[in-house]
Amino acid sequence: MALSEASLESRVVIVGAGHAGGSAAAFLRQYGHTGPIVLIGEEPLLPYQRPPLSKAWLKGEADAESLALKPDAWYAEAGVSLRLQAVAVEINRGARTVILASGETVSYDFLILATGARARELPIPGADLAGVLALRTAADAEALKGALGPGKRLAVVGGGYVGLEAAASARALGAEATIIERESRVLARVACETLSHFFQDYHGARGVNFVLNANVEAFEGADGHVTGVRMKGGEVIACDAVLVGVGAYPNVELAQDAGLECSGGIVVDLEARTSDPRVFAVGDVTHRPLPTYERQFRLESVPNALEQAKQAAAAIVGRAPPPHEIPWFWSDQYDLKLQIAGLPFDADAQVVRGDVAAAKFAVFHLKGDLIQAVEAVNAPPEFMAGKQLIAKRTPVSLEKLADPTISMKEVAA
Repeated sequence: MALSEASLESRVVIVGAGHAGGSAAAFLRQYGHTGPIVLIGEEPLLPYQRPPLSKAWLKGEADAESLALKPDAWYAEAGVSLRLQAVAVEINRGARTVILASGETVSYDFLILATGARARELPIPGADLAGVLALRTAADAEALKGALGPGKRLAVVGGGYVGLEAAASARALGAEATIIERESRVLARVACETLSHFFQDYHGARGVNFVLNANVEAFEGADGHVTGVRMKGGEVIACDAVLVGVGAYPNVELAQDAGLECSGGIVVDLEARTSDPRVFAVGDVTHRPLPTYERQFRLESVPNALEQAKQAAAAIVGRAPPPHEIPWFWSDQYDLKLQIAGLPFDADAQVVRGDVAAAKFAVFHLKGDLIQAVEAVNAPPEFMAGKQLIAKRTPVSLEKLADPTISMKEVAA
C-alpha cells in the first residue's frame, strides 16, 4: 500500500488488548500514524505482558502495573481510545463497523484482530469445580496464586511449558506439585527427547512428581471445590487446585462469522493482512506464513505477536515491511533459561552441543547441513548464533557443531 495521508490519518480499530493488540497501537504511533485508534479489550487491565504470569506473578514479584506494556497516561497522550471490559460480537465488513455487546457500533477504515487464544478445556466430570484453573490471564494467575503456598497441593494436567513453569513456581512457594501427562514424556509435542528428559529430571530433583502415560477421567470435589484428579483405573491424586494446561484454541469465531478465511487460525499474509484487505490479524490467533520453512503455521509467542504487530502497522501507514524474523521462544524455570530459535520442520538429524548434566547445552535440529531449530539451555551463544545461521540458511559442519571447544562462529562449513 502506497504511503498516503489517508493511510496515516485512517481510523484504526483493534479488537483484542493483549500483547499483540497493544503493541499494534504503539507501533502505529511509532510509525507516524496520526488518525484515531480504538483499542477494544475484554479484560479490565491495560495491555500487559503475559509470560510472567506463570512465574513472577505467581511468586508475588510482579503485578498489573509492573507488567503493563505502556503506562496509563500513554494512551491519552497518544490519542488511543480504550474500550476495556468490552466484547466485540460482530464485524460488518460492508459497513466497516465492529459491534460491541453493549450495543455500541465502532467504525473503522482498518481493523486489526488480535483476539488471541483461549485455554482448551477438558470435557470431563468435575471440570466446573472451583479450583480447576487455567492460566491465560492475570485473573487466572491471581486465582492460581491464591492456591499456592506451604502445605498446598497443585496438580497440573499437561506437561507443557506453562505447566512446568507453574510447577516450578509452586515449588518455590513451598507447595507440592504433581504433573499429569498423557504422553510418555513431558513436552512431548513441543521438544525433543533430550530436552524432555532433562527437564523432567531437573524438576524431579526439586520435588515435582510426575504421572506419565496417564488418562484423566474426572475431577473429584467436595462442597463444590476440587479435591482430586481421578485417573483411568481409579487412582485419585489428591490436590487443593488443578491447573489444566493442555493447549489452546485460537479465538477465530468473530472472524469466521464475518466470512474471513480461517484454517487453524485466521489466515494472513506477510503483511498480517487477512482475506479482506482492510482487515489485519496478529498474534496467537493467526495462521501465518513461515517463509524459511515454506509453509503456514500458527505460533504462540511474544516475538510472533510483536513481529505481526509491526507488519500490520507498517502496511497500514504505507511503510516498508519489517525484516522477516525467525520464530523464537523462551521459558524460565528455576535457574534455567531455555531459548528456542526456529522450528524443527523436516529435520533429519540432531546434534547435542555442551554438557547436559551441567545444565548448559544446546540441541540443534538439522535438515542436511542446514540448522532448522536450536533448543538452548543456559547457552546464549548457541541460541544467538543458531538463530542467525537459521535465518541466513548457512550450511554448517556437524562435527564442528558437536564440539563445544570450537566457537559457534567457526561452525559454518
